[in-house]
Amino acid sequence: MKLALPAIVFCLGVMSLLPALAQETLPAWNEKSSKRAITAFVERVTNPSSPDFVPPEERIAVFDNDGTLWSEQPMYVQMAFALDRVKALAPQHPEWQRTQPFQAALEGDFAALAASGEAGLMQLIMATHAGMTTEEFSQIVQQWLETARHPTLQRPYTECVYQPMRELLEYLRTAGFKTYIVSGGGVEFMRPWTEKVYGIPPEQVVGSSIKVEYQWRDGQPALVRLPAINLIDDKAGKPVGIHQQIGRRPIMAFGNSDGDFEMLEYVTSGPGPRLGVLIHHTDAQREVAYDRHSHVGRLDRGLVEAPTRGWVVVDMQQDWRQIFPVTSE
Repeated sequence: MKLALPAIVFCLGVMSLLPALAQETLPAWNEKSSKRAITAFVERVTNPSSPDFVPPEERIAVFDNDGTLWSEQPMYVQMAFALDRVKALAPQHPEWQRTQPFQAALEGDFAALAASGEAGLMQLIMATHAGMTTEEFSQIVQQWLETARHPTLQRPYTECVYQPMRELLEYLRTAGFKTYIVSGGGVEFMRPWTEKVYGIPPEQVVGSSIKVEYQWRDGQPALVRLPAINLIDDKAGKPVGIHQQIGRRPIMAFGNSDGDFEMLEYVTSGPGPRLGVLIHHTDAQREVAYDRHSHVGRLDRGLVEAPTRGWVVVDMQQDWRQIFPVTSE
């Protein structure tokens, strides 16, 4: 590939800064093999004289959200949102007091909620997330995030993000990467806040979605959320979401659970330089230690196959100097 002189000069300039940038802008990472593997990959693909050079338009990195960019224990944040919405809407639905899974949600019976499985979760989502315009839903999400607190960390959910990953997002963007979220969480639940929290704009968020219909409401055109699934962006659905909404195969993928396995597999099986990274939750003191036996963010197959697939496994306890951002609260 022939590059114009200005492009070569620019790329060489960025390349020369990358080692220093990694040192200065990844302070929450310990100087261990995981950090070195990530920064070495970035240096290779941004060096115009490297056989692994990747042009900027192809530098795409995708990140799972729950458990990869912010905490997902003791329950997914969107589940906490749905439970609060059930309580807020309960006065309009007296039948929920004796109907599962709504009764379990109102009583805080998490064992019964877990027993309801994916079907029960979908019932809660459909009842609490549909029937309103996209603007109304966005406002509800933003208002909830302003007051809701993580049940064990006692801080706003948007301050339960992982500081090392925020630094990594910025480091990659400095190196000419486009960073995307590809999450099993609802796309319209994430889009109202991802730009402020991660620097990732709404158009670079891929997630699960329900169907939307164009309607007229109060004399104005509106997009109305319907009680029907459009895409489940989890497991095998993640590569589908990437194809449909990004249109290019990324060269880096970051996840933390077996729900991300197919995404990492899809990304790293393409031609040219590729990197897959799994965040392993090993820090019981500063966060939560979990993997193979967890009902939330289970990581089993990924741990088994990561070594043979060349995926980097980040040990949170060993590799991260800091977990969460410093807060004034």
